[in-house]
Amino acid sequence: MLINAELLLQYQRCKRRPFLDVHGDKSRRVLENDMLLKLYQERVAHQTSILTQFTHHQPVYRQGDWKTGVKATLELMQQGAECIYQGVLISYFQTHTLLSRPDVLVKHRGESRFGDWQYVPVSIELGKRPKQEYQVVAAFHAYVLAMVQQSECEIAWLMLRGKESGYSVDLTKWIPQMHSVLEEYIQTLETDEAPEVFISRQRCNLCPWYNYCYAVAQSQKHLSLLPGVTPVRYIQLQALEITTVESLAKTHSTQLENLPGFDRTVAAKLILQAKSILENRPFVIPYQSPKQEYVLNSWAVDISVCLDRTPEMDTEVTQLLLPKNDILSTAPVEIFFDIEAQPDLNLNYLLGVLVVDRRAKTEQFYSFLAEKTEEEEFIWQQFLDLVWQYPDAPIYHFCVFEYDTVKRLAKLYHTPQSSVLPVLNRFVDVYEILTQNVTLPIESYALKAIARWLGFEWRDTEASGMKCIYWYDEWLKTGDRSLLEMIQRYNEDDCRATRSVKDWLVNFFQKFQKNSSLS
Repeated sequence: MLINAELLLQYQRCKRRPFLDVHGDKSRRVLENDMLLKLYQERVAHQTSILTQFTHHQPVYRQGDWKTGVKATLELMQQGAECIYQGVLISYFQTHTLLSRPDVLVKHRGESRFGDWQYVPVSIELGKRPKQEYQVVAAFHAYVLAMVQQSECEIAWLMLRGKESGYSVDLTKWIPQMHSVLEEYIQTLETDEAPEVFISRQRCNLCPWYNYCYAVAQSQKHLSLLPGVTPVRYIQLQALEITTVESLAKTHSTQLENLPGFDRTVAAKLILQAKSILENRPFVIPYQSPKQEYVLNSWAVDISVCLDRTPEMDTEVTQLLLPKNDILSTAPVEIFFDIEAQPDLNLNYLLGVLVVDRRAKTEQFYSFLAEKTEEEEFIWQQFLDLVWQYPDAPIYHFCVFEYDTVKRLAKLYHTPQSSVLPVLNRFVDVYEILTQNVTLPIESYALKAIARWLGFEWRDTEASGMKCIYWYDEWLKTGDRSLLEMIQRYNEDDCRATRSVKDWLVNFFQKFQKNSSLS
């Protein structure tokens, strides 16, 4: 069996993916998407930038012709080439072939089979931090290299994005760790069945097997589809033989709250999430209060099911269940705000604002767009000018990004605090209010999942925040205005989706208050 660094990297991220890459039905893979293409382009650009630091040689061979690649690489090493780009090294582990293609091999003083020099592997990674998975891969390259040059490598290097100097990998620590991962990987690939599915959207979304694995998880009603079920928590649930939504919904929070990855709040909310999925309806999350143990113990959404309740308790319990944030009222004018950004350029290129004037019965969407990077300051001022036209209007957004970005832009462009602080004081995070107060029968608390559960749909069904990053990059390269139009449409839909969630929350809690007062 041939084992390369890419398979080892993917195994650390997901034990299932490399098994499917080797044994799976390739027809179930989804072709690479725009975001994967962008990441590939960024990696090539990052490698090109790093390579300017070296005078390098590259062995000549065709992709997949590893025998020729090894021969050409060894010739360069024997000649004492100062730097070798994309060399090919092969060694063996047990009965398996290890194929190493370090990004760069750099010549150092030392002893090896080639003479009074040896080589050190350099891995060029897109990440900004020396993640464990990167260091294991670096150790893999160093291990194979040591076997080839018959001389131990003392160090390996990572070249990370945004870092001028390399990060040294401690091989005395990471080679034993690499061996452990390698042995586990081999055992996994030698089994007959793929490892258990676990959906972790942050990592899974870019995987070509995502659709296939997601379908498997849905058919199994897998617990990883529940928001809040992390790998660590899943292990704890398995140990207690809690493997279904039904069994989790019937669990008492005291069984979980002292386990790794849990606490009192997490345990109760996760059980409530399972109950919401099971019954396909939303629940109010009761606030924790030492004075109201009966509420915490039952974690009931409907006040009518709280046991041992006296009439005098009604008002106090209702207030305990209502959201801390003042979202139950509807202002005469409301603003909904969403930003599109290009992280690699540290640029916020689109500030979208939906103004809903209930008095005049009008809605107006404003799209403040920076077509070039130097226009960010201009659209920032446009945004401020607009929101100051409505000094009493709350500004609704989804997640903390918009709030943090406004603070950063104010600092970047030296905006007086008197112009910014009153605006920030009007910001209302719909995501925070919802997740602190309501549990919904959904798989994710992303804006799209929530709004679609409410019946809202985006006009471009395939659009996403990641796609917008790609589209803006393509706009800068091609000048194709249709790309900007798609981004603006998506941004406006995000604002309107935020409004739909906010309006639903208002109606939901107003009905809750009304029903509670009647019970």
